Amino acid sequence: GNAPFIVTEDADLDRAVEVAVGAKFQTSGQDCCAANRIFVARPLYEAFVARYAEAVRALKTGPAFEPEVDVGPLIHQAAFDATVARVDDARARGARIVAGGRPHRLGGWFFEPTVIADAAPGMRVYDEENFAPISAVCAFDTLDEVVAKANDTEYGLAAYVCATRIDTIFQLVRRLDFAMVSVNGVKFTGAPIPFGGMKASGLGREGGAEGFEPFVETKYFCLGNLGLPVAATA
Repeated sequence: GNAPFIVTEDADLDRAVEVAVGAKFQTSGQDCCAANRIFVARPLYEAFVARYAEAVRALKTGPAFEPEVDVGPLIHQAAFDATVARVDDARARGARIVAGGRPHRLGGWFFEPTVIADAAPGMRVYDEENFAPISAVCAFDTLDEVVAKANDTEYGLAAYVCATRIDTIFQLVRRLDFAMVSVNGVKFTGAPIPFGGMKASGLGREGGAEGFEPFVETKYFCLGNLGLPVAATA
């Protein structure tokens, strides 16, 4: 929950936008691995916000069984009400709504895919886990700053990094307090992948060799004194 998505200064901007849309709006944002807080290096910030908002506005909202629909409805009225409240709170606290921001014209529990720029701590959309098609974006200046902000959550399931410098990538992977980190893509599920979290995001793993560990006990035994000759040692 509350997964950070970090776009460093050396990132491929087009790829970062594409990955961010997938990481945030898969399953209409109602996903435990969905990117909630998007941190962008300040030199790329405005360009990223503009391209990201354009891509989000192009998403098609509608019933999930209709062809080519990207974003479906929220799961129930309480989720819809919480989404409205979070967007209203961000707007009241000075954030910019650069895409969406309103209940969808389809009615019901549909909400427009939304991008909220200049998000900050203290805003519900930043502080809380948002199971909704709403996305909070903010700028950062240093890696130390973004690591501290990304880790400032009770959750520790998933994080995303978009970068091209291998030293930056490995520094972030080591320092982020999240059990799974995806770099330049979206891939957290599949039989070989040990899916699971840290902190309040749970214990243990599902999938991979690690997924068997809770179901087995390690047994040690020592065998000796059978009267067999002992190999000579030098």
